[in-house]
Amino acid sequence: MTEATEHWIEQVDANTARTVRALLERATAADDVAPVSEQAVLSLTSAGAARHLLVRDDDAVAGYANLVPAHGEHPAMAEVAVDPAARGHGIGTRLVAAALAEGGAGTRVWAHGNRPPAQAVAARLDLVTARELWQMRRALATPELPELSVPAGIVLRTYSGPDDDAELLRVNSAAFAWHPEQGAWTERDIAARRDEPWFDPQGLYFAADAADPGHLLGFHWTKVHYDEDPMVGEVYVVGIDPAAQGRGLGRLLTLAGLRYLRERELAEVLLYTEADNTAAVHTYTRLGFAAAHIDVAYAPRD
Repeated sequence: MTEATEHWIEQVDANTARTVRALLERATAADDVAPVSEQAVLSLTSAGAARHLLVRDDDAVAGYANLVPAHGEHPAMAEVAVDPAARGHGIGTRLVAAALAEGGAGTRVWAHGNRPPAQAVAARLDLVTARELWQMRRALATPELPELSVPAGIVLRTYSGPDDDAELLRVNSAAFAWHPEQGAWTERDIAARRDEPWFDPQGLYFAADAADPGHLLGFHWTKVHYDEDPMVGEVYVVGIDPAAQGRGLGRLLTLAGLRYLRERELAEVLLYTEADNTAAVHTYTRLGFAAAHIDVAYAPRD
């Protein structure tokens, strides 16, 4: 391997985006886990806050880092991927160190699946665990799903089009004000996902007050991973307006989405939740989910 070079770019051109996506696909195949999130992948082709670091060996992209700068109280977040053919040359450590330096104090770096190479980089740079994100899974056939019972005064409906976006964003922002990635969604984020091949308006559920159906109380956005074999469903996002907490809407919306995914004849469903979100973990465990693997966000030691 020749001496690799690195450089930051603010926006990725179409050819580079294809090259990075191919790298990510090779890394996913090699590790059996995607090295970066959907948000990072979408940022390759849509303008936004994310910055991109490329490590090139000659003309080939050997490594990639995605950095979302700090905003408000939320620290900068980075994700890193190294081409399987270029591993063993310190590129992962180099990318993580560069992202930490660029992101500033408190920057966190995700290790999806927290595989041994990621743990080794964290140890080498004296990083510690700052967040844990659990992937939980359950079969859709068994255990049997509870019956869906909509409480009096609640309307359960699905997405009717872009006119719903403002309310969806309002609830999302309120429900995830604490979350550095999810809480920062904008209309552009909704539109980007609506344009994805997996989007199905019948898989985006809303709970509203019967007296004011336009005012959302919560939502459950489902997703189908068509690129997996066999295909798998996902409890993509469940958000409840804090003003509507305590009414059982999280369980209601989750169950509605699960029954929809089962009707699609999918065998399994997954979801992601923060390990320390005890209420969500409790709800999902009662619905038959169990932890499958863990993503870890590392940060410099204080």
